Amino acid sequence: VQLVESGGGSVQAGGSLRLSCGASGNLFTFNVMGWYRRTPGKERKLVARMNLGGRPDYGDSVKGRFTVSRDNFKSMIFLEMNGLKPEDTAVYYCNAEGRDPDGRYSSYWGQGTQVTVSS
Repeated sequence: VQLVESGGGSVQAGGSLRLSCGASGNLFTFNVMGWYRRTPGKERKLVARMNLGGRPDYGDSVKGRFTVSRDNFKSMIFLEMNGLKPEDTAVYYCNAEGRDPDGRYSSYWGQGTQVTVSS
């Protein structure tokens, strides 16, 4: 399984960006798809994720500003980011996990996409 993100870039504070992530390869139904981010010297942290039933889960710092959605048929996940702040600057990673056809619970990561918010 390969995950490929797109939509990162540079924006001024208060602006918006939309991230997309698509899965390819030996696909199966992912229980959870989500977005994480990492800044230099820090651990990767949850931004938002959504389970197969469509229930979202957000990190505290993005609640009310970011919206996660997914297309289960296309194995895609999206992140609409509004009201961006400089502290949102990070590399954003797409994640997908679930039980593969061999019965193993597996987690996959994209290569990351840079989001830079200037003040």
